[in-house]
Amino acid sequence: MTWLITGGAGYIGAHVVRAMTEAGEHTVVYDDLSTGIAERVPDGVPLVVGSTLDAERVARALTDHAITGVVHLAAKKQVGESVDLPLHYYRENVEGLRVLLEQVTAAGVPSFVFSSSAAVYGMPDVELVTEETPCVPMSPYGETKLAGEWLVRATGRATGLATASLRYFNVAGAATPALADTGVYNLVPMVFEKLTEHAPPRIFGDDYPTPDGTCVRDYIHVVDLAEAHVAAARALRSAPGRELTLNIGRGEGVSVREMIDHINAVTGHHRAPSIHPRRPGDPARVVASADRITTELGWKAKLDVQDMITSAWEGWVRLHPEAARA
Repeated sequence: MTWLITGGAGYIGAHVVRAMTEAGEHTVVYDDLSTGIAERVPDGVPLVVGSTLDAERVARALTDHAITGVVHLAAKKQVGESVDLPLHYYRENVEGLRVLLEQVTAAGVPSFVFSSSAAVYGMPDVELVTEETPCVPMSPYGETKLAGEWLVRATGRATGLATASLRYFNVAGAATPALADTGVYNLVPMVFEKLTEHAPPRIFGDDYPTPDGTCVRDYIHVVDLAEAHVAAARALRSAPGRELTLNIGRGEGVSVREMIDHINAVTGHHRAPSIHPRRPGDPARVVASADRITTELGWKAKLDVQDMITSAWEGWVRLHPEAARA
């Protein structure tokens, strides 16, 4: 099969391309490079520069490269920004997906893997979030991911398209320093940035109903996440109409304060965090049950928080050599 990876020049997308390629799958990257980096695309993997909103460009990519499966990662993903710019998020994440699905079904592509998010759950009042936990998203970002799942599922049921919606929990780490997260939107790079500036890491809210008052999350290494995509993609092969919705996490909660302590230990910095008001759209605790994906696909996370922070720090220092001396 030949897989079109939308957003394949992004942080997560580049890891998916790497994992798919190493598993022997043929890949083509489709990315508008608004946040993606062309240099992340491996030699020998074609790069098509375009938006998923561009139906003609999408259709041409599907036919020119004889695409037989799509992994759709291209999306806007900042929770806080989505609160301020909901129309932009709905246009990029929902309308872009609708256009893509329209072209996928017109071209007769049989398999589609969708990048969803734990943000679809909102603030679930459960110890572990299963795929049956009610979805009550707290941000426009989460709403667009849930709407995306609906679109994917409905299209699959109407056309026989085999589909998988993968609900990512909090992604961190890097396979190599060159593939490290260059954005400063997630907790780990945000803490790295402050340490590099000789400033205290920031905690947004320490009055949540959690053991230490800070948000609790389930962190997943991006290498494990990429391997989950390989497993999902292969599960859809020769399975018309198959429909999967799967959590991708480790089933272990780590608080923001605990994560900062781990980061301080790995980096050799020991800066106490500063406390700031809560951010809109942040739930108190979201931790995955990953039992279903183990049962369905035989996948299980192998790497831990230490692996995530160590590999992410190596990538950060590569881009910011001064961080090692901060």
